Amino acid sequence: MLLPKRVKYRKQHRGRMKGKATRGNFVAYGDFGLISTEPVWITSNQIEAARVAINRFIRRGGQVWIKIFPDKPVSSKPAETRMGSGKGSPDHWVAVVKPGRVLFEIAGVSEADAREALRLAGHKLPCNTKIIAKEQEVTADEAN
Repeated sequence: MLLPKRVKYRKQHRGRMKGKATRGNFVAYGDFGLISTEPVWITSNQIEAARVAINRFIRRGGQVWIKIFPDKPVSSKPAETRMGSGKGSPDHWVAVVKPGRVLFEIAGVSEADAREALRLAGHKLPCNTKIIAKEQEVTADEAN
């Protein structure tokens, strides 16, 4: 399970997830990537389940990159506790994901295998996802 080794503050505000991803929105390392199409919190357990699904399908062939990390603590109060008396203790960790963010990348396997592995991983995540291929490098001459 992923979580930070240490943090400056134990608790955080919930925040907002408006806008599109401005960082981590292109395939950097692998050949194919899985991107989110909606804003969502992804827990460390969901990231691990998706990673296991990918690795089980490709069976030690290829390489997988996890491009998100759960660094936001989510607190919760115990069951059957009255309201008030402060904020609850940290319960689990989530990664804040905006639309367009690359979640996983894969390389070293065929296109069919990569697409199927990423499809299986997408079913483990709480958001709609899309599979994209690495964009070809565009030089300045071709762009004009």
